[in-house]
Amino acid sequence: MRKSTKLALAFMALAGAVGTTAYAENNASAKMRDDMMQRLDEALKSPNGAITFDQFSDAMDSRLKKLVAENGGKLTVGELADALEKARFERMARRIIARFDTRGDGTLTADDITSRQKKLFAMLDRNNDGKIEKGELPKGGRFGRHRQWDGGDGDDGVQ
Repeated sequence: MRKSTKLALAFMALAGAVGTTAYAENNASAKMRDDMMQRLDEALKSPNGAITFDQFSDAMDSRLKKLVAENGGKLTVGELADALEKARFERMARRIIARFDTRGDGTLTADDITSRQKKLFAMLDRNNDGKIEKGELPKGGRFGRHRQWDGGDGDDGVQ
């Protein structure tokens, strides 16, 4: 297989993972807002239709309070950034394992990765000849939004 084809396939796999993650991250913040509003709606079902500050505070997401408590009552920018980054990458890792895990045991093996790559290759090899040609690569589809596959400055065909 030519070096440029290998690079293109590797990039497509990476672009798909990154694009999916970016989309999921945008949806995650919307989900957090929706969850918060749902908790507030539940709290407002009290007999008088109003809630106190304590009830409001209990209904809100308490992750920040927990982080502050875990860090001696104060939270620095670095500590908060580390916690946010860890949570983000843990969510990303769970999604990747869920996508690749063929046995459903919550682990990722080389066989899982190979199986996923074979499925992707089969999807791209539209004429089932055992190789992917430039004309078989998606244009304007899932991968096309991230990179253009025709033309470019380099010798690898990727812009």
